[in-house]
Amino acid sequence: MRKNSSRRFKAVVIGVSTGGVAALKSTLGVLPADFPVPVLVTTHITPDSDDGLAVLLDTLCAIRVKEADEQEVLTSGTVYLAPANYHLLVERCGQLALSVDPPVNFARPSVDVLFESAAEAFGPALIGIIMTGAGFDGSKGLLKIKETGGVTIVQDPADAEMDCMPRSALGLLKADYVVSLNELPGLLMKLVTRHT
Repeated sequence: MRKNSSRRFKAVVIGVSTGGVAALKSTLGVLPADFPVPVLVTTHITPDSDDGLAVLLDTLCAIRVKEADEQEVLTSGTVYLAPANYHLLVERCGQLALSVDPPVNFARPSVDVLFESAAEAFGPALIGIIMTGAGFDGSKGLLKIKETGGVTIVQDPADAEMDCMPRSALGLLKADYVVSLNELPGLLMKLVTRHT
């Protein structure tokens, strides 16, 4: 584990796929309404999905949950979900962007696209999390977060409903933290409240 005593975090990014609804409920449902940084989430959803997941999570969580909008300015205490059939990116100025570029890793939205753009925008002030899911989307993006000095967290594969995404990430990099779903919210609170 690294010491992050002088770190100031500006955002958390989460990538999740199969089993993601339960994982997001478990994690986001514990975060307070005044969580001190914005949270950006890419989950693999069908192209014709509506904003039902954002609406559901918003009703279950103290923290605000919404679908991301083009050119939206990030604010703390808010979770931004990538809309169906759009890549979610962070511009260097900190605003959100939506893209209909081709799928990456067979997915649009792609976790790698979000993670890589956020790493470029926030550098060491970013926390990246890979959770349950099939496939390998997000592994290269999490590596980019590590390479730019951010903190990397992976859900313990043994704890994941689908362990492919966590295993793929751990096969590519040594994560700063490997934790169970139950441990994740406490770790996040510890990181952002001590170092924001």
